[in-house]
Amino acid sequence: MTYRVQFAPEARDQLDALETYIAKAGEPEAAARYIDAIVTVCVALGSFPGRGVPRDDLLPGLRLTHYRKRAVIAYRVTGDIVSLIGVHYGGKDYDARFLEDPDEH
Repeated sequence: MTYRVQFAPEARDQLDALETYIAKAGEPEAAARYIDAIVTVCVALGSFPGRGVPRDDLLPGLRLTHYRKRAVIAYRVTGDIVSLIGVHYGGKDYDARFLEDPDEH
């Protein structure tokens, strides 16, 4: 079964912010490649969404996977849809985000 992958607006904003951050460090081409690679990992979840680690303690149905040990990709699977709800980079406190207001997700 192939799942449809959707990016929440917040996840898109986080990817844009990360690309801008890396580009401002003087590496615009590297920034674009890095973001493209993260997006590729996200899209690949459409083939195997169960590979992430379940984190129901933070949000029912939440799963996490990583890219290069620096980016945490947060998503949920509902029916045949993988919903990307966040991309957290460099040790940002993603746990607190889900514990603050679970109704937002």
